[in-house]
Amino acid sequence: MYLDIVPNRNSPPAILLRESIRQGDKVVKRTLANLSRLTLEQAQQFRLILKGNTLVDAQSHYEIIQSQPHGHVEAVLATMKRLGLARLIHHRRCKERDLIMALIASRILNPDSKLALSRSWDQSTLGSLLDIEEASDDALYTAMDWLFDRQEAIETKLAQRHLKNGGRVLYDLSSSYFEGDQCPLAARGYSRDQKKGKLQVNYGLLTDAHGCPIAISAFPGNTMDSKTVRAQVERLQETFGLASVVLVGDRGMISQKQIDELNGKSGIDWITALRTGAIRKLVATEAIQLSLFDEHNLFELTHPDFPGEKLVACRNPGLAARRTRTRQSLLDATVKELEKVQAMIHRGYLSDTDKIGVRVGKVINRYKMAKHFKLEIADSHFSFEIDQAHVNEEAALDGVYVIRSSLTGTEVSAEEAVRHYKALSQVERAFRSMKTMDLEIRPIRHYQENRVRTHLLICMLAYYVKWHMMEAWRPLLFADEDQKAKQNRDPVAPATRSDAAFAKISSKQLPDGTPAHSFQSLLSHLATIVRNRCRRQEADINEACFTIDTTPSPEQTRALQLLKTIKM
Repeated sequence: MYLDIVPNRNSPPAILLRESIRQGDKVVKRTLANLSRLTLEQAQQFRLILKGNTLVDAQSHYEIIQSQPHGHVEAVLATMKRLGLARLIHHRRCKERDLIMALIASRILNPDSKLALSRSWDQSTLGSLLDIEEASDDALYTAMDWLFDRQEAIETKLAQRHLKNGGRVLYDLSSSYFEGDQCPLAARGYSRDQKKGKLQVNYGLLTDAHGCPIAISAFPGNTMDSKTVRAQVERLQETFGLASVVLVGDRGMISQKQIDELNGKSGIDWITALRTGAIRKLVATEAIQLSLFDEHNLFELTHPDFPGEKLVACRNPGLAARRTRTRQSLLDATVKELEKVQAMIHRGYLSDTDKIGVRVGKVINRYKMAKHFKLEIADSHFSFEIDQAHVNEEAALDGVYVIRSSLTGTEVSAEEAVRHYKALSQVERAFRSMKTMDLEIRPIRHYQENRVRTHLLICMLAYYVKWHMMEAWRPLLFADEDQKAKQNRDPVAPATRSDAAFAKISSKQLPDGTPAHSFQSLLSHLATIVRNRCRRQEADINEACFTIDTTPSPEQTRALQLLKTIKM
């Protein structure tokens, strides 16, 4: 006699009590009872009884005295172990190294302040797995001060691991705002966070060609992008010991002044793009003939104004259409606001020339459209019209950009130059991850310069761990798994996902029917694996406890197994 659980398509399974009997030369099944009203848990218990096992109430033997989320902590710490992050930070274990490991892991698991972390060691298994019972916020700050002196050594090891002579290095700059005004790095500058009036710090991120972070540098918040390039070149050559390297940066980063400096250094090549004014001059002198884009979306050229450089002119029709729509919407919004000013003048609310000019200036600069309007202002009078010739001149260059590089001849093809420049999107992805709910680098609340720098380093190292986890988890995430296609597709055309990636996005499911995840949702799913601390019923207070972990689901097991594929 046995219990048979029979799948029933989309309905609950049938639970049947059966026995096997012999009829002649055959063994057949005979159903004795239909027990489908039982739950699966009850059915499994019934199976054990039929096998002769004695069932007892678990609560009569032991009690659970603490339950802690565990699976997500296990995933992060397992990744850190495979990456050798502890030895990367310091060759010998010590209290400071353990606390830094906790700070890095906590930024992935639950980014919060140092004070909040010091009070939450028992809210997950992070503290027990790192053998940290408790630590005050002062102890965490002391560990940060300890880490500050090791930043150069850590980044040098990362460079040795991921960079090689002649390889590409991606570089970009971002900023985050401060709470407070005492830090020497805090200054007002161009806010990428759109936080007007807030002090900020700028930080530059170096990554390898795939976007894996290598080093991070902090600068005062009013530092121009281009003025940070020299320090990065010196770091690549002198600190990291790279004899040759190709630096990839955007047009605001690697300006003509920086190019003149880079050309004077041996072993440094670069890839960047031309500014709009330079492109307009090339079009005006017919060095770039826009009619050529009717047949090709990119072509290579040279020009005496850029001696010894490779220029690749590109036109993206999708980008052109998007910019045309954006410009028209901004023009329409500006016209609507200017008409409101005219109405105010007609009603007599505005009459003085200066006041009309101030009001018009605020309106026309709101959407940065002043260059496209002709204005006439006088006492009790204001008229305007769109400068259509200027609009058409700008529209002709919609979607057009020019890649420039010191790599010429066979060193890099035109298509490769475009791909290398577009790889800067990987650095932008890193900034988005570090700033948003993933790692929450902002707002910065430290006021000592060295702790601000260390805070940035901890966030970078956390992204280093997260980057490798995301690469390993591509089969479980909405991410595109077909990375090789990037090297073969048209570099100018808008990036498209593979059919498999589109299928995951549209169905919200993986090919096996399980849910597709974002990084955060998968981490939260793993957090449902709980570690229970138990002890025998009526045990003495000094009696040893034992732990029982939740059994991972097949999906959770697969996620943990994929992390074992990570390689340094």
